[in-house]
Amino acid sequence: MSFVAMIKSFEEERKWVKYQIDSFNNFVSFGLKRLIDEVGVIRISQEREDFKLKFGDIEIGRPEIHEADGSTRVIYPNEARIRNLTYMAPIFINITPIVNGVQDPSERVHIGDLPIMVRSKICTLSGLDEKELISVGEDPTDPGGYFIINGTERVLVLIEEIASNKPIFEKTSEGGVSVRVNSEKSGFKQRHLFEMKPDGEINISFANIKKLPIVVLLKALGLENDKEMCDMISKDDRILNEFYTNLYETDVITTEDAINFIGRKIKVSREYMEERVNQILDRYLLPHLGQEKKDRMRKAEYLTRVIRKCIWVKLDITPEDDIDHYANKRLLMAGGLFEQLFRSILLGRWGLIAKMTYNYQKLVKRGKYPSVQSIIEASTVTKQILSSLATGTWIGGRTGVSQRLDRSSYIKTISHLRSVLSPLTPTQEHFKARQIHPTEWGRLCPAETPEGSSIGLRKHLALFTEITPGLPESEEEEILKTIKGMIK
Repeated sequence: MSFVAMIKSFEEERKWVKYQIDSFNNFVSFGLKRLIDEVGVIRISQEREDFKLKFGDIEIGRPEIHEADGSTRVIYPNEARIRNLTYMAPIFINITPIVNGVQDPSERVHIGDLPIMVRSKICTLSGLDEKELISVGEDPTDPGGYFIINGTERVLVLIEEIASNKPIFEKTSEGGVSVRVNSEKSGFKQRHLFEMKPDGEINISFANIKKLPIVVLLKALGLENDKEMCDMISKDDRILNEFYTNLYETDVITTEDAINFIGRKIKVSREYMEERVNQILDRYLLPHLGQEKKDRMRKAEYLTRVIRKCIWVKLDITPEDDIDHYANKRLLMAGGLFEQLFRSILLGRWGLIAKMTYNYQKLVKRGKYPSVQSIIEASTVTKQILSSLATGTWIGGRTGVSQRLDRSSYIKTISHLRSVLSPLTPTQEHFKARQIHPTEWGRLCPAETPEGSSIGLRKHLALFTEITPGLPESEEEEILKTIKGMIK
């Protein structure tokens, strides 16, 4: 088979941006539902009566347009381009009011509009053949995988990031060891940094806590007995000799002492101290291991394993990790980016849930008992989504995530849709990160990168590269159980 035939075959069978379309479809089918399930039931008011809202099924309509005469009809992408419109569809949620424990009839509520990826399963072009595509003004060879915002085609570039839920061990220039863990659960990500000094002292930083002694955290999780703690770390005297320093760093003995120590560290008043520290231990510490009180011992065991490997790396028993190795990286696609954005819009400090509570309480004080739809600001949700897509500024301070699609030639369009962006800032050297790593061979193009400050940080997928979507957590557990059974 000639090279041209191979390219043609790949384009027809595997598609150039199928991974982006599949990622968006997965977000629409499962990602939004996961976020709504996470919201569950929220309490809006408990002043005059106990008023709660139960979030149920979510539904996304077809891309539509509201005309000046009040009519609403389905829209195709080309009309959105020509008329400088946004190609988007309404989002509806079934919300059930619960007043003093009694459920009222459910309401189908419009919470905002979602920009639709061209050629996704919700797109009006889905299922059309070549002649039908031409009849609605579309190029049959157009790969899709982008959005139309105010008539402008916008692409969400692939974001390169450190793999979640995987500790990365590196030696420091001072002779210590640092470990980073990006713990992620259902789109919520919490970064943890372990620092082991040359004298063996180990601190952890996460949430709003900086350099908390690791022994204090272990005792707060329930490991009060020093011998039990050491036995969980290792039976090897060489390992324990390196760890013993930590036992004498603080005067914390009991779990209560540890909780008070953490409370003083985060500067919380005594009346809220225990509640706040428990929230940090359960919700923000290693959320991928669980977010309930019963998961604390599991987290303690995980921390002891991190300590053990820290000491192994320091003593050169095991090698440090190469952070530039592509096994330690993942590519964040459109679905993952939208999940992050929607989580912020729904659950953020000034998100949809917080505004619903505020709007309801404000109207009740005026003597009104509003409907569910009247306390939801659907236009605000839509504006926040469109703002991120129009400006490219995303959650976590990322910039350049959404970019205007390069249409100067077909090849440049495909190249832009398959571009990869590193989160590292181009204003700093990052020499190692800019260099081609051997594990990028066959995955990323070694030649296609811009001149100037972004060299090596802006990359592109190799010609026949595909992105695997990963496995659900339940399937991963089954595979691990099978492997464990084979080893036994």
